Amino acid sequence: MIEKTFLPANPGANYHARKNEIDNAVLSVLNSGWYILGNNVSSFENSFARYIGATYGIGVANGTDALLLAIKACGIGSGDAVATVSHTAIATVAAIVMAGAVPVLIDIDESTFTMNVDLLRDTLRKHPELHIRAVIPVHLYGHPADMNAIMSIAQEQNLFVIEDCAQAHGARINHRKVGAIGHIGAFSFYPTKNLSALGDGGAIVTSDQNLFERIHMLRQYGWRERYISEIAGMNSRLDEIQAAILQVKLKYLDADNSRRRGIAKLYGEKLSTGSIILPSEKRECQHVYHQFTIRSSQRDELKNFLAKEKVGTAVLYPQPVHLQPGYKSMVLHGEGGLTVTEKICTEILCLPVYPELSNDDVLYICDKILQWHHE
Repeated sequence: MIEKTFLPANPGANYHARKNEIDNAVLSVLNSGWYILGNNVSSFENSFARYIGATYGIGVANGTDALLLAIKACGIGSGDAVATVSHTAIATVAAIVMAGAVPVLIDIDESTFTMNVDLLRDTLRKHPELHIRAVIPVHLYGHPADMNAIMSIAQEQNLFVIEDCAQAHGARINHRKVGAIGHIGAFSFYPTKNLSALGDGGAIVTSDQNLFERIHMLRQYGWRERYISEIAGMNSRLDEIQAAILQVKLKYLDADNSRRRGIAKLYGEKLSTGSIILPSEKRECQHVYHQFTIRSSQRDELKNFLAKEKVGTAVLYPQPVHLQPGYKSMVLHGEGGLTVTEKICTEILCLPVYPELSNDDVLYICDKILQWHHE
């Protein structure tokens, strides 16, 4: 965020209308006296599943739980492994470990920052002893992973595919939204996401009835009938207030994503002559720019310069999961190592890209980056 602007610089006509809708939705829940698994949750579950293009939606407490419940619903646990990436939010790998499985970390494509499908294929072919039963591709920063290739590999190898869509609400490959391509899609509604709650929240989508029924039981103690646990479950529920807020904000998601794409286009036009590497977008994909990620071999110098110019930036993520003390002994490295992952982590810098950002603010940021480039 640009530090000099606390309130939205250019909120637009719908900003106050949206705020009023949210206020009314929250008040309606408070007046109803029903706070857990009521009509707001079921309504949002249906709306969100329909938006993504899946048959079923299940609201859960957060994005980490969404991944964990998805893994458990696939029957994956001790003795199994799950392939994913190391350049991701820690939640992706944490959920695999929480399920009792072993994360096998595959290197990433240098242009999209998503899973390198050739290395996934090599890992599966050369290491059958790992007992990999699922793949969790991460649609990082809002760009879809290569789902066509991943689904083809999964079909050949009889693997579950759980899409980590925490940063990619509304992203598409051709005409299909991410989350509805794999067997299960897992979403976070953390307050910084493209579709965000005013607290924690998450959701799972699927078109598989058996997986839906299992996830539906797992999220509340394994109940099908109240108080009777058919399977060992947990407590992970999206609450009514957050569901009501998300139902309002879902109506604006496409417009917000369109604005993010507009900001990204402006960045691309103004920064194309500089020394930084801009994010790319595959022709068949629609990037939703949860983050606008640039790369520079002098990342830290640029970050410090922009901070002095009152431009806030972020490094997502400064250390890959396989090098973090809490997880490095719990993971395995896929075929080919993780050299691209380690390189990217030293170069990535995320610029402001939130929908309320004005064009003038974007131009200010670009001018400062070009100023730094010419100094």
